[in-house]
Amino acid sequence: MKKTKKQLEKIAKKIKLLILDVDGVLTDGSIILDNEGNEFKSFHVRDGHGIKMLVRAGIVVAIITGRQSKVVERRAQELGIAEVFQRCHDKRVAYNQLIEKYSVKDDEIAYIGDDIVDISLLKKAGLSVAVAEAENEVKNAAMMATKNRGGRGAVREVCDFLLKAKGLWKGIIDEYSKT
Repeated sequence: MKKTKKQLEKIAKKIKLLILDVDGVLTDGSIILDNEGNEFKSFHVRDGHGIKMLVRAGIVVAIITGRQSKVVERRAQELGIAEVFQRCHDKRVAYNQLIEKYSVKDDEIAYIGDDIVDISLLKKAGLSVAVAEAENEVKNAAMMATKNRGGRGAVREVCDFLLKAKGLWKGIIDEYSKT
């Protein structure tokens, strides 16, 4: 299912919605629990900035995860991600709700995953992405794999790719280059 860079750029131009898994995609997959039951996750700051740039560019960003965590709610709020689906045992349900709410088609959706629970959405999404250390079955189901690892810049890599494919990158750079 791998595509050439030109094919991927053509697909990426259509994307209106980016859906992210959390553990292994937005984080490195580690789940740290303390004796009081608090959960800790580590997020990469540049992944967050990439998400903020997408949101400012008008691309909807959503999270669909199988786990429930206050940390995820907080991080999503910080990044302007309004669509957060937690404790989703069948991610297709949340995916279909997003399609209906935003009136988008599969080919207007990008999905980033890392584990076998993501395969069904990778097969549905117009642009399917596996993070660098994803399971082999996930990489086989995805159109592309990132060079960066989950929680270590993989999301930013995809955000930059989408912004460049849509012709928005130069405007972003120009904005940040103002003196």
